[in-house]
Amino acid sequence: MSSEMLSKLTIEEESIVHPGERVDDLECNGFRIIQNPSFFCFGMDAILLSDFAYSGDRDKYCGEKWDQEEKDKGPKIYKKQVCDFCTGTGILPMLLLAKGKAGNVTGLEIQEPVAEMAGRSVKLNHVEDRCQIFGGEKGDIRKIRSNFRPEIFHAVTCNPPYIQDAGGLTNPSDTLNISRHEVEMELEDVIAGAQYLLKQGGSLTMVHKPFRLSDMISLMKKYHLEPKRMRMVQPSEGKEPNMVLIEAVKGGKSYLKVLPSLNVYDKDGNYTKEVLKIYGML
Repeated sequence: MSSEMLSKLTIEEESIVHPGERVDDLECNGFRIIQNPSFFCFGMDAILLSDFAYSGDRDKYCGEKWDQEEKDKGPKIYKKQVCDFCTGTGILPMLLLAKGKAGNVTGLEIQEPVAEMAGRSVKLNHVEDRCQIFGGEKGDIRKIRSNFRPEIFHAVTCNPPYIQDAGGLTNPSDTLNISRHEVEMELEDVIAGAQYLLKQGGSLTMVHKPFRLSDMISLMKKYHLEPKRMRMVQPSEGKEPNMVLIEAVKGGKSYLKVLPSLNVYDKDGNYTKEVLKIYGML
């Protein structure tokens, strides 16, 4: 991912970007994203989640066939409805659309200023007809039952706050704290919300820290979301994993496939070939 100079934007696009913000090139089918260093900018976890989502048997995991577009119209396009919880800057919706992994994406973000910025990224990429961002109460995962009808999405993705204990925070309402700590929602809210929104056979795909894995699996089973695929991510070979990617299917049968661990760096401290490929650099 590379930062794009504002001088490359058109006059109309410049009006979309606010002072203090930057535009990053996602280097995938021309998609870009607006970021503000004062907020919580996306990291590798979001990139890995976008790659892991629906990367198994695509016809099997979300119910219907992928439509093969004509070659001159681009790659396979997945014409399904996806909801992204804790969407933040809108990085997951932008990447899923850029990679052809979603037909329409709804992003939920409780922080209104962050959601507003994500909405401008939607406009910057001219995908207003394929992506909606809801902030504030409409973006509150705890109020999903009041805001949405049940079983309307084929897939849910989530890169949630990792830190469970928010005790000792000097400012619980601070944007960075809300992004990092379970201040405005808990892990159970995510999984219960996904169970409510997903169609039968739909999938929940998440990235989290390995120390929450037992909690995730326990809650998934409580809400009838069966873990189907899992992959650990470790800094390098032999190191303790620091991320886990997991996918669960609503109403699925009990069978968990544990994939080989992903090493981020090789023995020389450079990105591995697989990570470079995920980033579109190979």
